[in-house]
Amino acid sequence: MTILPAARAGMKENAGQFWLLMLITAFIGAIVGLERSVIPKYAETVFGLNGHTAILSFIVAFGLAKSIANVLMGQLSVRFTRKQLLLLGWLFAIPVPWLLFYANSWWWVIVANLLLGLNQGLAWTTSIVMTIDLVGKNNRGLAMGINEFSGYLAVGLASFLAGYIASATGEVIYAFLPGVIFSLAGVVLTLFLVRDTTAHVQAEAADSTVSLLPSVWKDTTWRHVNLGPVTLNGFVTKINDGVLWGLLPLVLGAKGYSLVEIGFLAGVYPAVWGIGQLFTGKIGDMYSRKQLLCLGMLLQGIAIATLFFTSSYTIMLAALATVGAGTAMVYPTFLSLVADNTHPSQRSQSLGIFRFWRDFGYVAGAVAAGVFGDLFGAEVVLLGAGILTITAGVFSEMRMRRQPVAAVANKV
Repeated sequence: MTILPAARAGMKENAGQFWLLMLITAFIGAIVGLERSVIPKYAETVFGLNGHTAILSFIVAFGLAKSIANVLMGQLSVRFTRKQLLLLGWLFAIPVPWLLFYANSWWWVIVANLLLGLNQGLAWTTSIVMTIDLVGKNNRGLAMGINEFSGYLAVGLASFLAGYIASATGEVIYAFLPGVIFSLAGVVLTLFLVRDTTAHVQAEAADSTVSLLPSVWKDTTWRHVNLGPVTLNGFVTKINDGVLWGLLPLVLGAKGYSLVEIGFLAGVYPAVWGIGQLFTGKIGDMYSRKQLLCLGMLLQGIAIATLFFTSSYTIMLAALATVGAGTAMVYPTFLSLVADNTHPSQRSQSLGIFRFWRDFGYVAGAVAAGVFGDLFGAEVVLLGAGILTITAGVFSEMRMRRQPVAAVANKV
């Protein structure tokens, strides 16, 4: 491996590249946000798909592709630069809006979501790893909060934009056209302005006191006392996201809400999630990441379960905002805990494995929502997702440790 000149870590020291990555992350979030409020309606009105299972098949395709791309990113990072992987992720996004706009069968939508999953897994994971590389140990939580803020605020804004376009034009397909701009912007910015972070990785690795994981796959998946619970909670959180993504628009539609109202409610949750991470990331730097994670899971679970018991617009709005707040507490914390508990040389692999299991929750959530939604109704699935989330938070409170990283790196 070529040894590059030492690079200084820090947000101020790398301000230009840091904020460029935040802009790129916003485009990554925006391209997936276009689907959140309109795809279920698109399936019903354009293709006549009425069953939850059929409609949620697009989330299964997305989740599988994104999960696989996350693992590939971790493995490919050993052979290719971060910039090359970020660019590859964006190239997968270019056909997506065109496929959705011109789709003449539901299989076109499935293919589009497979490509979208590859884009999200490669591009977003790479942007996270590069951000961690740049900032170093100090303000890691703050940096992850800003990264997640930029991405998920864009998800929420794009969700509302898509609902507005579909309502204003009367044609759902026009909601996908902004994706052309988002994907091209991502390619251009990455190709001409992004710089690779290999030198930063080498500099941090030379000073790191974190022990190497005996088996990155096993330790990240379940064996490590801190990484295992983080992975479990990431998996459960994505189950919730898959359920809300696929079923919330249907639940709201059945309650008589308009497409604009559905777009607003569907967008509130990721918007609060995104904005909240500006604060929760820094809180994780100052206080216990473990406690922040567990409390966030409990808030999510209680708020999601509340959706089962109400038809009030005001209460649903408050509950979805609370889901967003709880998710904001856990998302930058997930990433910071993985970075805290892994050696810099293994970080991209561990993050890829964590994000594989986390995003596989999309698949589990979509399958469960489709099957149980058809059997028992969408609102019952929401209640079950809430109970599962509360259970995961309690389990993590019991298992995780708060000791310094080096003291627990190889204990199980």
